[in-house]
Amino acid sequence: MKTTLARWFDSDVGYSFRTSPMAMVAAAIALICVFCSVFAGWVAPHNPFDLATLELSDARLPPAWSAEGSLKYPLGTDDQGRDILSALIYGARISLVVGLASVVLSVVVGVAFGLLAGFRGGWIDAVLMRLCDVMLSFPAILVALLIAGVGRALFPNAHESLAFGVLIISISLTGWVQYARTVRGSTLVERNKEYVQAARVTGVSPLRIMRKHVLPNVMGPVMVLATIQVATAIITEATLSFLGVGAPPTSPSLGTLIRIGNDYLFSGEWWITVFPGAMLVLIALSVNLLGDWLRDALNPRLR
Repeated sequence: MKTTLARWFDSDVGYSFRTSPMAMVAAAIALICVFCSVFAGWVAPHNPFDLATLELSDARLPPAWSAEGSLKYPLGTDDQGRDILSALIYGARISLVVGLASVVLSVVVGVAFGLLAGFRGGWIDAVLMRLCDVMLSFPAILVALLIAGVGRALFPNAHESLAFGVLIISISLTGWVQYARTVRGSTLVERNKEYVQAARVTGVSPLRIMRKHVLPNVMGPVMVLATIQVATAIITEATLSFLGVGAPPTSPSLGTLIRIGNDYLFSGEWWITVFPGAMLVLIALSVNLLGDWLRDALNPRLR
């Protein structure tokens, strides 16, 4: 019997992936970034957060190909003597974890509200959609900035896990709205189809109909939106960290590294901020390209 991966490659989506060089390159870049982030302790040449290994005499060294560079630090060092390459690997792990976790939370909340609003209708639909309208009236980055700032003010000495939890919630607070509106629109179409009417006639409970019959048929647009929103969540996290209300200073993400390097950009140490910025662009671009391919692959009209 064929494995799940083999069946996927033989499907229409798998064929679309195999015949799209851009999707394959984007997937390879995303997989490399995820692999390096997950196994940062083995992949990174140094531990940039181990204070015992830092040498201030190696601070602000240029990349290895420069005259004053060292092969010990391929991409140079920052103002504290931390290896830029190692800091990128560890920082990307934090950015990816926060981005993925916030998208998962947004999908769970948004899909649940969208299903409920579209299937039940009436006052429930009206209340939830007005709540979505209120959330959409505020800029997402300002809402995230407000929640993250308030959370840090209420828990100034909180553990890192709590700080990351506040950051994830602040990004998810406005992210769920798009999923709710998307799922609601698809549910309004699906609830009037014959298979839903047949399930109602046979006495299937509304909750089971939503979970077993409607949900699988509305997840296509959600998957596309979630893929694209991962890049948006990563950039939002980087923006909050750049402004100083994101990841804790003891566990800097890509946004924190860019903010640190920004102070040295015009003094000649360009590598401190350029490489973290390039890493952020590379991750966001690869994820966006995958989202564009997935949108085309799941929509027969765009093939």
